[in-house]
Amino acid sequence: MDVPTITHIQLLGAAAVFGLLLWQLTRRKLNASLANVAGPDSTSWVTGNFKQLFNPNAWDFHEFLGKKYGSMARLHGPFGTTSLYTFDAKAMHTILVKDQDVFEESDGFIESNLLIFGDGLLGSLGHRHRKQRKMLNPVFSAAHMREMIPTFLHVSHQLESALKAKLRKGPATQEVDILSWMGRTALEIMGQAGLGYSFDPLTDEETAHPYSRVIKELLPVLTRLQFWRMNILPHVSRIGTASFRRFIVNILPWENLHHLRDMIDYMHLIAEDIYRNKKRAFEIGDEAVAQQIGRGKDLISILMKENMKASKEDRLQDVEVIGQMNTLIFAAMDTTSSAMARLLHLLSRHPEVQNKLRQELVEARTQNGGNDLTYKELTELPYLDAVCRETLRLYAPASIVSRIARKDAVIPLHKPIVGTDGTEIHEIAVPKGTTIFVSIYNSNRNPDLWGKDANEWKPERWLSDLPDELADARIPGVYSHLMTFIGGGRSCIGFKFSQLEMKVVISTLVETLKFLTSDKDSQIYWQMNGVTAPVVGKDLHPQLPINISLVN
Repeated sequence: MDVPTITHIQLLGAAAVFGLLLWQLTRRKLNASLANVAGPDSTSWVTGNFKQLFNPNAWDFHEFLGKKYGSMARLHGPFGTTSLYTFDAKAMHTILVKDQDVFEESDGFIESNLLIFGDGLLGSLGHRHRKQRKMLNPVFSAAHMREMIPTFLHVSHQLESALKAKLRKGPATQEVDILSWMGRTALEIMGQAGLGYSFDPLTDEETAHPYSRVIKELLPVLTRLQFWRMNILPHVSRIGTASFRRFIVNILPWENLHHLRDMIDYMHLIAEDIYRNKKRAFEIGDEAVAQQIGRGKDLISILMKENMKASKEDRLQDVEVIGQMNTLIFAAMDTTSSAMARLLHLLSRHPEVQNKLRQELVEARTQNGGNDLTYKELTELPYLDAVCRETLRLYAPASIVSRIARKDAVIPLHKPIVGTDGTEIHEIAVPKGTTIFVSIYNSNRNPDLWGKDANEWKPERWLSDLPDELADARIPGVYSHLMTFIGGGRSCIGFKFSQLEMKVVISTLVETLKFLTSDKDSQIYWQMNGVTAPVVGKDLHPQLPINISLVN
């Protein structure tokens, strides 16, 4: 009797069946791993916990997640999907640093930023992102930051003079919208130091450039569109031609979408105009470049010079440079102005901190013969540094970032959690396609690392040794054990620029002006938008009323 032979086709078929069974077993194991992580119930199959996580009043939900479930929780995503929410130090290091090529920005994040800002850092992934960042790195070097101090000081003194002039013309104490002034100042600093362009003379309210108002509306509108931006946009953003998609946007009876469209058009119009003029100056020659604001030493001029020297493969296209311009203006202006406004608001509520900071600033200037402080002197003032760090810790402008697993992965934990089955979990197997939300808010306030007073604004904590638990945890942020500027290859490239700007502006103002709470202070509420923004009462337009007066 003939013995049956096994053909190659049969072997391949058996291998395929075995592979399919193994894949299914792996998927079940991965899904079971997520199911064993505790988390809140879903509010809806369509939205899951998404609207609880992303809305202007989401502070309580984020605080609830941290207190109830610890540093790792399972959330219900849109349309029955499962997500994770974490602020575990080891998990954050894996997601943002060690395996950053596995855990990338979501399609919704990339597609929406491409539409809003253009082909810049926020709208690119992988090799393109690394190429753009490599080109921008020299622009943000420490040596270049030192050269920017005169520009920072010049703009800060313009602001100081404008506020003093306002006080001299009217009552000794007056209410101002400090958020508007901080936005205008940050825009002008980025304009001069970043783009070699002046937006705003900073003389009075009437001279404000429209850009500062336009950009302040961007993130509140995006927050209202967050669900559609993150979950629907990736599926419709490439349908038809650009003109067809524009036609659809125009005919939809959707006020927020039309508002967003108009803001994007305005941003690109300004950036393209600045870039064309700058490119024209480069074509004429060094003399024309030297006659521009910034004299060719601004960030974009340096970027353009580096770009000209780069190889054809590494060179950025015009649309990429314009994308970087939009990104830099937004990141430097909206986030930094929010942080500076928050700091001044805190000083108005804590006069003892304000007085102590002013004393340090006055003594430093006296020792310097009454002159402006140098880069070294400014960065070495301990109390100014402590006030800035504590504000960026407790009130980071951005509260959360998200990543999506591009393939199956394993996330280890610094602090084990207890699963729903009662077992101790030291690592979590994550299936491809899982969204992970990294909580900047809860990481910076984690009482296990920062102590029982983690939710208190205490600048003095930075004047003594920080808890050993914090050092042992090895938070992966690029700045001072904080996740404020996140970490890894997508960390905030301009965090040194932001820190320096904050110290120059705050030191200039606090030395000569007093900041006091206004009669509307009890109505001020900081919304959890993409970047936190203050509103007053039922008026949703971002604003921050503070009373100011002269020190002398």
